[in-house]
Amino acid sequence: MMEELPSVFLVGPMGAGKTTIGRLLAKQLGRTFVDSDWYIESQTGADIAWIFAKEGEAGFRERETRAIDELSQQQQIVLATGGGAVMSAENREFLKQRGIVVYLNAPVDVQMARTAKDKSRPLLQQPNPRKILQDLYSTRDPLYRQVAHIIMPTGHTYPRHMVSQLLQQLESFYCTPSITPESKED
Repeated sequence: MMEELPSVFLVGPMGAGKTTIGRLLAKQLGRTFVDSDWYIESQTGADIAWIFAKEGEAGFRERETRAIDELSQQQQIVLATGGGAVMSAENREFLKQRGIVVYLNAPVDVQMARTAKDKSRPLLQQPNPRKILQDLYSTRDPLYRQVAHIIMPTGHTYPRHMVSQLLQQLESFYCTPSITPESKED
């Protein structure tokens, strides 16, 4: 029944493991993995930092909404979204209606550890990245929760073990047979 599973969309803050978990999950499901930020870069021929520098966050978010719309219409993919994708109500609707949304919930300490040396994240190239991550988490956590079908805490186990847990949750969420009138008559 897992082959009938719709597309899986991963949301969560930067450093939550969306790309790592997404790749492993796609491999386990025999599906294509797509990272929305990489998709935007391939479509524009420029990296995210350059887009932010030239078009600002608003310009990037417009590109992101177009990408989320296109990608969420693809069948049976595993999609890792950018951390801020949920800021758009339109994106949240696309994701919630077109697949199963998994929120990878990473505490700020986990995010700090995983992003400390990453210079490719425009929002963290400021004097106090911890405060930025805390503020982003406070703003975005309710939106991640609003769109999510499944919430998975991250930062407590190895990625492969987490994917095993996620596969069980996906199976439980999507593949549990419903009780029909015929099955009650047994």
